[in-house]
Amino acid sequence: MDYVSALVPPVVMAVAFTFLVVTIIKNQGGANKAKEDAAVDAALARAEATGRAASTTASAEPQS
Repeated sequence: MDYVSALVPPVVMAVAFTFLVVTIIKNQGGANKAKEDAAVDAALARAEATGRAASTTASAEPQS
């Protein structure tokens, strides 16, 4: 019975990984693609604006 207990965790992980990959592939594109793209674009715009604000603030400080 040791071989069964040794094989169960890898088999469970393999099945879970397979379901994860299938789920990811099924959710690519489709009706939600535009919403996902918009969310990513908004996040990138926020990050870019924050980066610009930080660099502007840093350059506005007087040099000693």
